[in-house]
Amino acid sequence: MIKVKLDEPVLSRKNTTSKKGRSELEPEKAVENRRRGMIFSVIVGSITVHVIGLVLFGLWTVARYWKQPEAVFEVKKLVKIPPRIPEQKMNLLQHEAMTPKPVFTDKLASIRPIDFALPDLPTVDMNQMLPLDPAELISDQVAGLVGAAGLGNGLGRGLGGAGGRGTGKGLVFFGMKTEGERIVLLFDVSSSVVNKALSAGIPLERVKQETLKLIEGLPITSRFTMIQFTQNFKSFSSELLAATDGNKKAARKWVQNEWVESGTMSGRKVVSNPRGLVAVLEETFRMKPDLIFLISDASFQWRVGGGISDIPYDELKDLLAKLQADLPSPAVIQFAGFQPKSDDVKAWKRLLRRSQGKFQILKAGR
Repeated sequence: MIKVKLDEPVLSRKNTTSKKGRSELEPEKAVENRRRGMIFSVIVGSITVHVIGLVLFGLWTVARYWKQPEAVFEVKKLVKIPPRIPEQKMNLLQHEAMTPKPVFTDKLASIRPIDFALPDLPTVDMNQMLPLDPAELISDQVAGLVGAAGLGNGLGRGLGGAGGRGTGKGLVFFGMKTEGERIVLLFDVSSSVVNKALSAGIPLERVKQETLKLIEGLPITSRFTMIQFTQNFKSFSSELLAATDGNKKAARKWVQNEWVESGTMSGRKVVSNPRGLVAVLEETFRMKPDLIFLISDASFQWRVGGGISDIPYDELKDLLAKLQADLPSPAVIQFAGFQPKSDDVKAWKRLLRRSQGKFQILKAGR
């Protein structure tokens, strides 16, 4: 009994204390729970609003894409008004051309009397009012276009040359008559050619004179250059030059100072060339000539493969066919040979026949 009495107050105290603590904690937990619920509601609402906005934006984008109009291609007709001939202006000019020109009178007349008489006017030679030579009119017009320095008296000689030589037609070189305005002179100056030229009675000095004579007779409308070669070669110019007085003077200087007569070629401007005539023809046709003069003994060698050998004529045939096909019109090749072999002459005549060229053997007296 005593134990029971002692324990009851203690138990009742403990129960009273736990109930009191729970009653005090309940308001704080309720406030915290309400706060958490509010925050969760705000977050969920925000997420919901954003999701709805994204869905609406996606629907709007898709709808706008499907509502775009289809591309329509239209071809509008271009209206062009054809040019009209100015008939009125032409008729006016024709009428003015038919009107009589004013005439010169020998005396002046006065409508009122004067105390003295006017002297007679001097007689004017009407022939002096006309051009003396149509060539002078052309010379003046060309001089105004290209300048006096580029014209010189080359045009005078060109228009006054005999046989149409000054117009780039009727050119004569070692007796070979031909035509052309874009001219390349090729000179084989190897030792064999030098010896055969001397043996034929035509030294290279004569070749120089004929070359300068040909160049001096070219009109300003022509273009020209020169190439000398053995195995190697050197050119007067890398492109065709207009036949002006300045370029003709430069050509004379080049012939006097650079001309090779020894049979060998060396120097700073010499191009090393193991392919001989093949490379020379390629360089020549690069400048698109319409006339080529070739001076040689018709015997050509190259160093393809290591040793010196004759260039096969099949190789030259294919090369010329390819080079001629690249030109607007085939270039005429005129060949002048010093003591050529009969087989070489026959082969070259077949090659030249395609370009309407000719083969001529040079001898003393020609």
